[in-house]
Amino acid sequence: MFLRQALNQVHNFSPEQLSGLSDLLSPELIEQCLQESGVATIRKRRLPMEMMVWSVLGMSLYRHLSMDKVVSQLDILLPGKKPFVAPSAVIQARQRLGSDVMEAVFNHTQRLWHRKTPHPNWHGLTLHAVDGVVWRTPDTKSNDEHFSRTSNKTTISEYPQVRMVCHMELTSHLLNGASFDSVSKSEVDLTLPLIEYSPSNSLTIFDRGFYALGLLHKWQTSGEEKHWLIPLRKGAQYTVLSKVGRGQELVELKLSPQAQKKWGDAPQTLQARLITKTIKGKEVRLLTSMIDTMKYPGADIAELYSHRWEIELGYREMKQYMLQNQLTLRSKKPELVNQELWGMLVAYNLLRFMMCQMAYQQKSVMPYQIGFKQASLFLVGQLQLLPAVAPGRIPEVLNYIMEMSESFILPERRERSYPRAVKKRPCRYATRPPRRR
Repeated sequence: MFLRQALNQVHNFSPEQLSGLSDLLSPELIEQCLQESGVATIRKRRLPMEMMVWSVLGMSLYRHLSMDKVVSQLDILLPGKKPFVAPSAVIQARQRLGSDVMEAVFNHTQRLWHRKTPHPNWHGLTLHAVDGVVWRTPDTKSNDEHFSRTSNKTTISEYPQVRMVCHMELTSHLLNGASFDSVSKSEVDLTLPLIEYSPSNSLTIFDRGFYALGLLHKWQTSGEEKHWLIPLRKGAQYTVLSKVGRGQELVELKLSPQAQKKWGDAPQTLQARLITKTIKGKEVRLLTSMIDTMKYPGADIAELYSHRWEIELGYREMKQYMLQNQLTLRSKKPELVNQELWGMLVAYNLLRFMMCQMAYQQKSVMPYQIGFKQASLFLVGQLQLLPAVAPGRIPEVLNYIMEMSESFILPERRERSYPRAVKKRPCRYATRPPRRR
């Protein structure tokens, strides 16, 4: 049985404290997304579009299965003469579905799941991060033309690649938004569409690669109390306006003529707060839009930047555990690549939302402290078994899922106890052992 049947039963039999699970992916939500994307079909095929949404999610939840086996073995076919479906039929159904539906499903579900998750805050601000990642696609002509490849003076990547930028809430690892395109597109340009997904009363942490004053100005002026934090770029020019505390300065940064041309609504100068602090013998310099020193203490701000690594861990969870270290995506056409990526983001958010429910069953446990690998295997396995459980025992099974959350709590993270080292790249060819004398 497939996850769809399990969640339908959860919808009908979930206990009161787990009512959020009933809204994971209701049939009404999927139908709404189909209608908004203009792909709702009246004709009932063996692979209806609402079922194909679940099959796209299954591509990520069941990475070890081929696409036709996901469809044939996991009970998403309408009754017919044959128990299985041809691989070509699956491809055609995916093409009819397109990628807009999965994007709509992602946007609808992320808003719903964020509303149902009580995010903690820092001085009234929820914590978020923006970072980029690169995905590898199959080496086909259409993927190559659409997504391009990375290259330098001597080499070129072996596969076409997709560049993605995500906006993530750090305590839950729930994604707010995502944007992706050809690898030739810059991370700054891909970040621009994510501004609308950034909530008010929030702090977003950026890596130094996103240093663009026009982008930062647009980010903080797009809503109420939408702040940012980013390392100061090496060689950046600024004017100190005043000292606002120990190791803290109010500075003015000037936008270059190129930046003013690109960001037409940006001012010529941007005021920010510069915080300088020595951490583990290294001087760290951070820029932030949080100018109010009374409301946002500088000592606490300097410690916040280390939390940016939560989004890096989220990418690792997708690549290492959901994709099972298979670095290349499945889809051989650009539209299907987009569809697959949106499906993976929905599946990741679904698992993370359920882990949030598990974490809040425990006292003083944050969702990011739930181990993703073992918890995701457990959740998918339990939900897959639910349709075979008697209806009267479903609340018991769901309570068991929540009770098992204690088993997946991670220990406290240890500090790095060894220095970084650059190791020699191993030779791809065998070497002759030294001769014995």
